[in-house]
Amino acid sequence: MMKPWKVIQELESDNSRLKKEAIIRRESDADNIRFFNGVGAALDGFRTFGVQKVPVAKKDGPGITQSDFDDILRSLESRTLTGNAMRDSIQVLCDSSKMEEWNDWYRRILIKDLRCGVTHKTINKHSTMKVPVFECMLADDSKKHEKKMTGQVYVEPKLDGVRVITICDVDKDEVRMYSRNGKELNNFPKILEQFDSMLDQMSESMVFDGEVMSDDFQTLMREIHRKGGAKTDDAVLNVFDCLPLEAFKEGGYAGSLTVRKGMLEDYEFGPNISKVEFVRINLSEDDGQKMFADYNKLCIDKGFEGIMVKPMGGVYECKRSSLWLKVKPFIEVSLKVIDTEEGTGRNAGKLGALIVEGTDMDKFIKTNVGSGLTDSDRETFWKAKDKLIGQIVEVRADAITQNQDTTNEWSLRFPRFLRFRGFEPGEKI
Repeated sequence: MMKPWKVIQELESDNSRLKKEAIIRRESDADNIRFFNGVGAALDGFRTFGVQKVPVAKKDGPGITQSDFDDILRSLESRTLTGNAMRDSIQVLCDSSKMEEWNDWYRRILIKDLRCGVTHKTINKHSTMKVPVFECMLADDSKKHEKKMTGQVYVEPKLDGVRVITICDVDKDEVRMYSRNGKELNNFPKILEQFDSMLDQMSESMVFDGEVMSDDFQTLMREIHRKGGAKTDDAVLNVFDCLPLEAFKEGGYAGSLTVRKGMLEDYEFGPNISKVEFVRINLSEDDGQKMFADYNKLCIDKGFEGIMVKPMGGVYECKRSSLWLKVKPFIEVSLKVIDTEEGTGRNAGKLGALIVEGTDMDKFIKTNVGSGLTDSDRETFWKAKDKLIGQIVEVRADAITQNQDTTNEWSLRFPRFLRFRGFEPGEKI
């Protein structure tokens, strides 16, 4: 049986998706239980260990057993091991482990980042093991579902912040905040404290879905991405939905949006938590259509990205769903930087354009993005051009257009740089 850290090293050494999938199938056929148990602990977003910093081994120790590590892991997960005792126990494990085994296996499980290009989707598709998927409900583009823009709906402003899922677990007596991909966030102590004070109000564990906003979006993003857990005290969580935790784990909740909005009204939130305002509109009536147009214009005039349209009777689905539709005067796509171009003229010696590609709306898009960059952006990004490769960039455009040279490649009409997002290269929030 191949040692799990050796499998990780093999996965890390080859960027080929097909190769990684073949390795996962091979280990599944070999019934490498130790490997998949560790992978599950790392990739399961519902399992947290409360560890922010994990030491790197600098030399070989005498070695530890998997059971030694599993004992500590259970104590961390149950929060029976915290504070100085937690840090001391982890340090002892680090010092006792073989360097390669610790750095490429045990440590990566504790930080919940295998760093080998394998996701829960790869594991679930190519092995017998299934990793619970941490997913929230994502909106689809209204232009793809115009026939669904009808009936009784809630209409909300589309916020331009960071999507945050807050889990209030009454059984564990704890509150945790996550990105939409299951990355634990520890940057908002005031919001956490205010949810913690609400636990006594809850008869069952709940999930609150919302968007964190602050006065300066780019500063907010830098704080979130910064290593070391920088804190942001002025941020406000704008909550627009909620559901029981058990339903969230099972992939959705059958209660209507009207029911869920009513559940939100049952809670008294602190000053750093706000309920998103909404209006009720009947899109099947002429008066409703006028009200919709007026509200859409109002939101755009106030600087929002657009509006969200949600049927009153709609359920909560932990996936991208056409039950939630985003209406924007433009499109936004998330693409990966594959190369850079130096500018010309006044931009010589600076970034001229980002060369980006990726799949969005089931279309493979490849284009250059040179608009939307400030002079400061061009200077800063060009100095760090090598670090840009692999990063996810959000691009705003008027439309997706098909390239004339090929039938399976698309471009963007008037693409403009919006921002970089993500914790690691290739990872979106």
